[in-house]
Amino acid sequence: MSKIKEPQLFASDICGDQRGVRTLLEYLNCFGQPVDKELVVIGEASTCYLGSKHAPTDIREFSPGARVIVMLRNPIDVMYAEHSERVFGGTEHITHFEVALDAPEPRRWRSGPFKGDLVRNLSYRELTRFSEQLQRYFNVFGRENVHVIIYDDFAHNPALAYQAVVSFLRVVPHQDCDFGIVNANRRTRSRTVHDLLRYPPASVKQLARALLSQPTRHALGNRLLSLNIKQATRPMLDKEFRKRLEMEYECELQQLSRLLDRDLLSAWLHR
Repeated sequence: MSKIKEPQLFASDICGDQRGVRTLLEYLNCFGQPVDKELVVIGEASTCYLGSKHAPTDIREFSPGARVIVMLRNPIDVMYAEHSERVFGGTEHITHFEVALDAPEPRRWRSGPFKGDLVRNLSYRELTRFSEQLQRYFNVFGRENVHVIIYDDFAHNPALAYQAVVSFLRVVPHQDCDFGIVNANRRTRSRTVHDLLRYPPASVKQLARALLSQPTRHALGNRLLSLNIKQATRPMLDKEFRKRLEMEYECELQQLSRLLDRDLLSAWLHR
């Protein structure tokens, strides 16, 4: 996998110059040199590719034999989780999801190299147009080259979902896999501390370089970041608000159910 988890190179129509990687050379440098190229499969995990209108054709032009893995989740849960992640990451300042979902005001980066700039991202509803997004990949790569995972199946039996992915990619599975939960919902104890640790001033970085080795700086920074982060279960959405969203998404889920030949309406609506 790429050294940068989500380079987003092929999502220029969404992220623009706020991508982690913006040139092909930078992208290629994300991958180490395999000892035997015939025995290695390389990949990356840029989440913006699903919503990008350009990504499918750009990816195929770069790698005609690419195999695509998509994980889909209840769109209402996706929007709610994405809102929490954006608040955590500093690209959403409206902390109440119900308000943020329909707020027309622009969002700006709270910190980092793009501090104060408008956030380049899909809206919450644009993010969850799954039937349209998935159809684009089916059209470009063919259904046989797109492996779709339903999040519920993965959560229920991650080992089985893993085996299906391994089979789809035609690679040898790892024998010792840990399927523990990672990236649970997170909140910062202090946003100010969080931003300072992620993007320290130049003077602080210079002092740290003078006093500490690179491995020590990395370990200490990660430790301090982890101490400032706590796992926090998201509260349940208001029942009436969720019901309204379910009514709004019923047509979309009907289309997605037909596309995947699987009843997602019963699983994801009218709980």
